[in-house]
Amino acid sequence: MSSTNSIQIGQQETSFWGRLRLTLARRTEGRGVALLAVVLVVVAFTEPLVFTAYPVSLGRIALIGLVALGLTAVILMGELDLSVASTLALSGVVMAMIPDVALGVIAALAVGLVVGMINAFLVAIVGINSFIATLGMLFALRGLGFVLSNEAPVRMANTDAGIAFGLPLLGPLTPRVLIFIVAFIALQIFVSRVKAGREFFAVGGNRQAAYDAGIPVKRRIFTGFLISGFVASLAGVINTLERTAADPTAGSTVLLASFAAAIIGGNYLKGGRGSIVGTLIGATALGVLQVALTLTGVQVPVQQIFIGLILLLAVTTDPANLRAVLGSIRSVRQGRLKSQT
Repeated sequence: MSSTNSIQIGQQETSFWGRLRLTLARRTEGRGVALLAVVLVVVAFTEPLVFTAYPVSLGRIALIGLVALGLTAVILMGELDLSVASTLALSGVVMAMIPDVALGVIAALAVGLVVGMINAFLVAIVGINSFIATLGMLFALRGLGFVLSNEAPVRMANTDAGIAFGLPLLGPLTPRVLIFIVAFIALQIFVSRVKAGREFFAVGGNRQAAYDAGIPVKRRIFTGFLISGFVASLAGVINTLERTAADPTAGSTVLLASFAAAIIGGNYLKGGRGSIVGTLIGATALGVLQVALTLTGVQVPVQQIFIGLILLLAVTTDPANLRAVLGSIRSVRQGRLKSQT
């Protein structure tokens, strides 16, 4: 009798529906998929031009997604990097100030690495909370960008290189989109196939357990912030090339959208769970939404309201938050029942 029951249980666990439920339970991209589906349906009926304006739509998705990919590397470890927008702006200014395009790109990317190194040092070595450390870095870099640019856009010396960079290379795919695709593939392989990348989840899931397991936690934090800084500076290089000028205020609208893309994609702010694929889904949903709102004449401040509301919805529908709310409701009910009896 017991052997029969054990066989039935084993069959249930290995059945198609059992494996499907187990897979869905392990994935975190559900909210991103749901939002993307809603956005695509609404846009298809209200502003179908979004699906034919490939360069605009793909370019917006790539810009949001590129910064969000770097943020994901940090969020997976339970940290934050608020300085990405200022890193983007400062890198662009540094690049535009150098007449030689190649040297400008190298200098701009070096800025991102230095910023990532400083952020990691403050968090991993000094022990400052990543929110405070990167918030301070955000203001410092923003001020430095204004000082270097004299509070005005800096035009590239070689505008022809910037114009050529913005031209499609493969069908509707511009260099910005191709770089985003390469960055996505590289980070996906890193966090899913490389040992150091997989350890990001362990660091975010339980830091003390990661220490006990012999994982070099501080080294992983340095790696995550270096990735975030480098990718943000890469976005700054791309933005400057396509505009043929650097704006010290650039990136101000990218920060909220990039964070929203990462969170909507199922990356937990406390770390330990998330995926690069989820970030891609979140960036696609927000990119399409922003392009649709722009085409319908909605101003940027109003677009920020939409993104902020979506971000709040994503955070409040986080499974952990929902469980906490349900637990609080149960506690209140039990307290009332005890007081009545």
